[in-house]
Amino acid sequence: MNLAKARDTSNRLYPRPAREPAATLYVGRVMHRRLRPFGHRFAYRVFSLLIDIDRIDEVAARSRLFSHNRFNLFGYHDRDHGPRENVARENASRDAGAAGHAGLRPWLERHLDAAGIDIGHGRIRLLCFPRVLGYTFNPLSIFFCHDAAGRLAAIIYEVHNTFGERHVYLFRIADGDRASAARSAVLTHATDKTFHVSPFIDMTPRYRFRLREPGETLSILIREADSQGDLLLATLHGEAVAFNDGNLAKLFVTHPLMTLKVVAAIHWEALRLWWKGARYHPRPEPPPHGMSPR
Repeated sequence: MNLAKARDTSNRLYPRPAREPAATLYVGRVMHRRLRPFGHRFAYRVFSLLIDIDRIDEVAARSRLFSHNRFNLFGYHDRDHGPRENVARENASRDAGAAGHAGLRPWLERHLDAAGIDIGHGRIRLLCFPRVLGYTFNPLSIFFCHDAAGRLAAIIYEVHNTFGERHVYLFRIADGDRASAARSAVLTHATDKTFHVSPFIDMTPRYRFRLREPGETLSILIREADSQGDLLLATLHGEAVAFNDGNLAKLFVTHPLMTLKVVAAIHWEALRLWWKGARYHPRPEPPPHGMSPR
């Protein structure tokens, strides 16, 4: 397939966003490939939302198809990310007829402060799956945290499992890496696995992340490896398109019930792994602290 031609077709279908918008959509694919003890691969089409967490209400106000803490074709709910108390805060906000995500930024800043990272009033952008018809599940969400000068200062990965648990891995962006990030260079970091995700991989592997800060394209690679080498590769690739009702309507047609399909795919692929003879590992107790700083 001619990738340049496919990219041109995508650009005609979904107009590109303006510079530094409050929200951007990324249309692409997720791929998972298991390497041991047997091969197993699957991929599916997805779209992601990159949104400035301080401008969620602004994004919702200018869209008829996207809402904040309200049912719509697409949406963002406070309870989907951050501290668990956001569930109660979202309910209180709805009862009062108010909006806002006051709990998320302080929660992130507490994690950053604990790691000795001060971003001042810098911008924080969240990459996630939006709600579709009121439902979402985010195996992985990523917060890109910038300092007051606009430089990338930290990346926070928020991992969710199908047991309703969540955990964050925090990485400081060193001064040298900040300059690289500004030039759209590749960022890499690694950490021990401390949070249970799949019942078919134990807790001994390490994660290795490789990504670029989102721009015109989105590119993320995660390697899960043990002492013998890579066990699992996961990728997310996408192209930026403008956040507007026209593109949202197109995505609702071209990617119907996407977030439900994400959960269905997780369980279907788990069944296939079990059928192939993958070893089952019971779920351990979650880590006592919700963050793994690095």
